[in-house]
Amino acid sequence: MKHLKKAAVFLLLAFTVTPTFSQSTLLAGTWRLTAADKILPDGSRVADFGEAPRGIAIFTADGHYVVEIFQTDGKDTVQNISCHFGTYTVDPSKGTITFHIDRASHAAWDGTTSVRAFTLEGDQLTWRVQPRPDGSIPVSVFSRM
Repeated sequence: MKHLKKAAVFLLLAFTVTPTFSQSTLLAGTWRLTAADKILPDGSRVADFGEAPRGIAIFTADGHYVVEIFQTDGKDTVQNISCHFGTYTVDPSKGTITFHIDRASHAAWDGTTSVRAFTLEGDQLTWRVQPRPDGSIPVSVFSRM
């Protein structure tokens, strides 16, 4: 329950405390998480947030965003969480989203910038995070709602 309250606070703050940036409407809208995987150093792809991760990404046309990814135990108890909000910019020519992270569930991300490669195929948005120390690469997949 503590994690869900934190996520609710993220949603409230995400659209009120950060300055806006001029932004394309390419990603504007609401997206439902369909996969939260990781690519292992051997190239295999496995679930990173369990077999049934839950999540949402919301991108506004004026450059604000919130991303929430949860792993549950199947009984709606949160086991793992990755949430952040702030502002974003998209560079379609480079295929990157730059997240200007205001606050995050991982405090080390607060006030940082993260550039992630993305693809948009129809109503499916996929992005990759930089490799972790173990060499695995997180991959998030969302469908437009």
